[in-house]
Amino acid sequence: MNLKTKYITIISILGLLLYSCSIRKYIPEDERLYTGATIEIDADSTVQNVQDLKNELETVLRPEPNTKFLSMRPGLYFYYKNQKEKPGFINRWLYKQVGEKPVYQSDVETFEVEEILRNRLENNGFFYSTASSSFEEKEIEASATYNLTVPKPYTIASFQLDSMPQPIENDVQKVTDSSAFQKTKRFDLSNMKLERQRIDSELKKWGYYNLNPDFFIFEADTNQYNNKRFDLFLRLKAEVPKKALVPYVIKQVNIYPNHDLQDSTKATAERFNEKNYIQDSLFFKPKYLDKFITLEEEEFYNPQTSKNTARRLSSIGAYKYVNIQYKEIDSALTDSLGALEANIFLSPLTKRALRTELQAVTKSNNFTGPNLALTYSNRNLFKGGETLNLSANVGYETQFGSGENAGLSSLEVGLKGELIFPRVISPFKINDDFFEYSIPKTKTSLGVTFLNRSKLYSLLSGNALFGYVWNANRYITYELNPISVNYTSLSNTTEEFQEILDDNPFLQRSFDQQFISGLTFSFTYNGMVDAKDPNQFYVNSTLDVAGNSISLFGQEKNAGEPKEFLGLEYAQYAKADIDARFHLNFGKNREQTIATRLFAGYGLAYGNSDVIPFVKQYFSGGPYSVRAFRIRSLGPGTYDEDADPDSDGTFFDQTGNIRLEANIEYRFPIFSFFKGAVFADAGNVWNSVANPTFEEQDGTAPDKFTSNFINELGMGTGFGLRVDVQGFVIRFDLAAPFHDPSLPEGQRWEFKADEPVLNFAIGYSF
Repeated sequence: MNLKTKYITIISILGLLLYSCSIRKYIPEDERLYTGATIEIDADSTVQNVQDLKNELETVLRPEPNTKFLSMRPGLYFYYKNQKEKPGFINRWLYKQVGEKPVYQSDVETFEVEEILRNRLENNGFFYSTASSSFEEKEIEASATYNLTVPKPYTIASFQLDSMPQPIENDVQKVTDSSAFQKTKRFDLSNMKLERQRIDSELKKWGYYNLNPDFFIFEADTNQYNNKRFDLFLRLKAEVPKKALVPYVIKQVNIYPNHDLQDSTKATAERFNEKNYIQDSLFFKPKYLDKFITLEEEEFYNPQTSKNTARRLSSIGAYKYVNIQYKEIDSALTDSLGALEANIFLSPLTKRALRTELQAVTKSNNFTGPNLALTYSNRNLFKGGETLNLSANVGYETQFGSGENAGLSSLEVGLKGELIFPRVISPFKINDDFFEYSIPKTKTSLGVTFLNRSKLYSLLSGNALFGYVWNANRYITYELNPISVNYTSLSNTTEEFQEILDDNPFLQRSFDQQFISGLTFSFTYNGMVDAKDPNQFYVNSTLDVAGNSISLFGQEKNAGEPKEFLGLEYAQYAKADIDARFHLNFGKNREQTIATRLFAGYGLAYGNSDVIPFVKQYFSGGPYSVRAFRIRSLGPGTYDEDADPDSDGTFFDQTGNIRLEANIEYRFPIFSFFKGAVFADAGNVWNSVANPTFEEQDGTAPDKFTSNFINELGMGTGFGLRVDVQGFVIRFDLAAPFHDPSLPEGQRWEFKADEPVLNFAIGYSF
């Protein structure tokens, strides 16, 4: 052991001793800290899975001792520090995060724990078990040991139904034919409770509207045996209501498409597809609404069908509340059947809405300015649940700072119309029954954007989309856009910008491809909908293919040159990427999170293209990427834009057809709706085919992807503040790089704390 290691070891030991002393002085003289309990089991030789039994019994041990970390109890330490007359802000905050009240030996009621352990053993069939306890006491600590004697368990000799009235006896018999209660199974009270719930759940699907699992009771009879065996019987409790013993059929389905609790106007009923649609005036056309309702007259009541109907109706996007109520028709009740009336009350959202967004935008190239966006929404436009969204945005930016580009300005104006149909619109018929969980939505959109950059160019772009989005289940979403068209037209180019294009053929080619026509497909698994799950997983995968179908109609204008369609050069490429995220939630109420993310993307130009269009290329850096680098300022590869004498400082070139990124972030609450984060990011973009413009004097291509990509990742770390008000998040992140791939090798590892980047964004980064 060298001298430095010895010093570190001595300092660590001294730190632990000082910590122990600081805890010791707060412990009352007649108390010891409770450090937990162990269970020792003396089991009969016939007892199986003793370790599993022990693990179950350990869950009932009370109280739980104070948590330990590296042989220390930080929660207890900060509790004691917080008891001072003036603990200070830091100690109060740390106590709120990790503080714990001390658990002493006197807090342990061993007799109560013994009783709970015996009860748990009896619930598992180990009747006549015994339990005793003892303490092991040290100077300031004490631990408990519980000694259990576990005899041979009671096992099932037979399982059968007791007499029940018809028709429920036959239906219960069908359900219990698949029961887990077979011969030689150990007595288990928890399994009996689960079996009652299973029987109730299955019978509910068969129409037993008024049934309750508490109406069933299990009885064990040991009188015929003397070797710890028993007969198990399932019967109904006394005085179970008659209406709970018969299935119910839905006799009438009433839908109120425009329900208002304060509106007592008498409405008229329209009969459509064996259902009654009741509305004072035509609000929602029955032929469109009917597809979302899975309840049918003359079918047995089924709570799952009711849930499916409510979920499907909520997905339309036109309703604020969906309320399904059942009313018993007492006059129709017989000894074997009951009748229900189903009423579906639908409360609409506000038909028209206007949303305004004002943002201040700061970009990597020192462009700064405001952006105003307006969105008008009209719900249930054609009385079929359609939603129309009309958006307009205006943004102005100007470039501050010194240099030849100071004073450049940018004006962007955009218009977009989106029409969403809550049904499948297709040239061929698709059976809606195929989509059991939800009906797909058809999305259409049309947009145009005009961008004018002073001293450079004007760019007019338009896009059109037609596609479908649907939820396969609670977690999985598919989106298919068979028609996705983009058109760009570059005009008013200045001599300065033309020189940039002439010097960079890759950039020139990416702008030449004016027409993009293809399809996109996206798959999303979102396990984060389970807010209480400590382990949340999310993955999104997207495929973008363009130019294949249009190439059938392409014409070669000049030999050796790219083909054109309707006089426009079209792009041909395939692009795929995957975004995977994992969140580990822990702490009090799971308010703390370790969030991780991996992203990988690759684009391949082929056929009519040798470069992917500029608007489809990847970039790295920014508030949703590697936050220590400004947007589009990272890469490609080890390219250094500042060191390039031919660079214009506008960051046109810092894109690529390959992108890799990884992020990790620790999120924690601070106070009220303020939350904090500490994070680290890594990533970059590359080109699979080197851009000759970037070629260095020694012939190397800094932008090309190689096996050395790990050493070419831009890396940074920082901390952030989030204002989280009921899910609406305003995020501020301050980050600084510690590995800059644009610098020469040997100079890349440097934490530039004096050159931080402030990111402002809406929503979490991942």
